Amino acid sequence: METQPSHKSGSTHYDIVIVGAGPVGLMLSTCLARWGYKIKHIDNRAEPTATGRADGIQPRSLDLLRNMGLKSDVMAHKPARVYEVAFWDPPKTGDGKGIVRTGTWASCPSFIDARYAFTTLLHQGMIERVFLADLKKNGVEVQRPWTITGFTSNEKDPEYPVTVELEHVDGTAKETIKAKYLFGGEGGKSFVRDQLKIKVTHKDPISYVWGVMDGVVKTDFPDIKMKCTIHSEHGSIMVIPRENNMVRLYIQIASSTDADFHPRKTATAEEVQASAKRILQPYSIEWERLEWFSVYPIGQGISEKYTLDHRVFLGGDACHTHSPKAGQGMNTAFLDAQNLAWKIHAVEAGFANKSILETYEPERKDVAETLLSFDNKYAKLFSQKPPPISTVEAASNANAEGAAPTQENEFIKTFKEACEFTSGYGVFYKANALNWSPAHPAQSHVVHPASTKLVPGRLFMNADVTRVVDANVVHLEQEIPLNGSFRLFIFAGKPAVTAQALRDLASNMSRKGSFYSAYTRPDVDTVSHHERHNPHSMFFSVCTVFAEKRSNIEISMDLPALLARYNDNVYADDRWDRRFPDAKGTAHVKMGLDEERGAVVVVRPDGYVGVVVALSEGSATVDALNQYFGAFCTKKLGETQSQL
Repeated sequence: METQPSHKSGSTHYDIVIVGAGPVGLMLSTCLARWGYKIKHIDNRAEPTATGRADGIQPRSLDLLRNMGLKSDVMAHKPARVYEVAFWDPPKTGDGKGIVRTGTWASCPSFIDARYAFTTLLHQGMIERVFLADLKKNGVEVQRPWTITGFTSNEKDPEYPVTVELEHVDGTAKETIKAKYLFGGEGGKSFVRDQLKIKVTHKDPISYVWGVMDGVVKTDFPDIKMKCTIHSEHGSIMVIPRENNMVRLYIQIASSTDADFHPRKTATAEEVQASAKRILQPYSIEWERLEWFSVYPIGQGISEKYTLDHRVFLGGDACHTHSPKAGQGMNTAFLDAQNLAWKIHAVEAGFANKSILETYEPERKDVAETLLSFDNKYAKLFSQKPPPISTVEAASNANAEGAAPTQENEFIKTFKEACEFTSGYGVFYKANALNWSPAHPAQSHVVHPASTKLVPGRLFMNADVTRVVDANVVHLEQEIPLNGSFRLFIFAGKPAVTAQALRDLASNMSRKGSFYSAYTRPDVDTVSHHERHNPHSMFFSVCTVFAEKRSNIEISMDLPALLARYNDNVYADDRWDRRFPDAKGTAHVKMGLDEERGAVVVVRPDGYVGVVVALSEGSATVDALNQYFGAFCTKKLGETQSQL
C-alpha cells in the first residue's frame, strides 16, 4: 500500500511529523487529526502489521478507545476476552512429573473498579486498521514506505523550528519538511532517539530470548481458551487466546544466566513446537496452522530522556522496552501518545504555556519505570524453573507440623499485586502544575476538601448517573469524549441547598478574566444550538450532577443560564449501588463529596483528576479555579473577587 507525498500548495509545512505507524504513532496522529492539525505521518513498512506483534488491550485502554468512539470498531473483530488467568505447575505429590492447575485469578479483580473487567486479545494489525480508517476520515494517510534520514531543531525559526529529511525506502524520492514538532514512535531501534544521542539504560543485565508463535492448535489441554502461565521441569510457557480460534504461545528459549547464552540464539518453529509439547506433558498439542513465528531477545530498557528541547519527542517502544508477557506494550504506547497529544493541543491552540510540555517526560517516564520494575521481577519469576519435588514436599510437611503456613507462590503473588497497575487503573501522575498538591500555587480553604476520595493525578472515578433530558442511565466518566477540553464536573448536591452557590459559580465564571470567560470561543454567537460539549469554549466541557432524583430536577429552574446551556450534560445522581446502600447520591459519596453541598472536580483532557474545589457561595470557588488554571494558562486570570 505505497503512498506518495502530497503536492498540495504549502504541503512542506506541517504542525507535526510523526515517524512510525504502530500504536503510539497512530494514537497521537488520530488525536491531533481530529483536533484539526496538519500532520505528515510516515512508516517504513509498505503495509500495516500483517501478523504478530502486540495483541493485548487492557481494561483502561478499552475505556480510552470507547471515549474516542473506536471501541465498537475494535470489538467488531470478535477478539478473545480474558477474564481469568490460570496457573499451572508441577504437582506437589507423586513423582512431580507433568503439570497441574494450581490456581486461577481474575485478570481484573473486583477490587479494581473497571467497566470492562477483562483483557481484550486481538491481532495488532486489526487494531492499526481501526486507527487508519479514522485517520482517513480526518484527511490523514500514512505515507509508505518512507523513512526519516535526518532532522534539525532550531528555535531561530519560532514557528517551524524543526526541519525533517524524508526519503522513500528505495531511495527514489526525497522530501524536506518544516514542522513545529517531530515525534519518534518507530520502535526500539529508533532513528530519532539515536540521532539525539539519547542513551537507553538497561534496568537489569539479565536478558532473555523468546520464541512466540500464533496459530490454530488441536490440544486436550483444558485451559487453552484462557490466559495461562505454565511452569514445568522442561521450561515455561505463556498461553494467550486469540481471535478466530487462534492461540499465542510465548516460550523461553534462552536466558543470559545460561552457560551457553548468546543474545542472537535462535530456534526453528519446529524446535519451539517440540519444546511446547514437552512443557505441556501429559497433555498433547498439534498445530493445524501456524500463522506467525518469531524469535527475539528481550531486555528491560528505558530512554534517559523523552525529549531534549520539547520540540522533538519520543514515545512507545522508542522510550521503553520490556517483555511482552504482561501485555503492556500497546497500552503504555496509547497513554504516551494521549498524554502528549492533549498537551501539544493546549499549547498550539493558545490555552496553555509551553511549560506544560515539560510534564510529558516526568509523567510518562515514571510510569515506564514502574512498568519495567514490575516486568523485570515478573520476567525473572516466569523464567525460573520450579523447585524440585523434594523441596516442595519438605515445605509441605513443615507446614503440617504447625509451622507458619507456606507463603503464596511468589510468581502468583507478584501477579496479584500488579493487577491494578497492569489493568491501567493503577497509573498515576505525581504533583505538578496540572495535578494539585499542597505546594501548588492554588491556595485556598476551598481547595481539596478533606473528605474527597479523588486524588489529583489519578483517574476520575467511574460512576453511573441518570441523564436528565432523556432518562438514560449513563457512565459519567464517558459522557465527555476525548475532545482536548478540560472537564468540569460540578457535583451540585441538593438543589435547595446549592442554589445560591450555583448562581455565584455561574456569575463568577461569566466575569471578564475568569478562567472560563478568558477563553471564550470567537464564534460563540453563532455556535449551533445542538453543540453539546463546547458551546462557550473549546477548552472546557461542563457537566452538572445533582444528588437528587431525576423527577425532582428542572434544569431551567435549578441551574443558572450559563450551566443550563449544557442541558444534555445534566445528571441525577440517583442510581443505587450495593457498595453504598444508604447513599442519597451514590457518585457524590463514592468520590467523598458532600451529598448536600457538592464540589467542583476538574478533570484533565486525558481523564485524570487535576483539582477538587468545594462548591461554596461567593467567589471562593472560581477564585481557586482561577489560581489552578493560572498556574499553566497563557492569560492572567481574574483578580480575586471580594467574598460575597
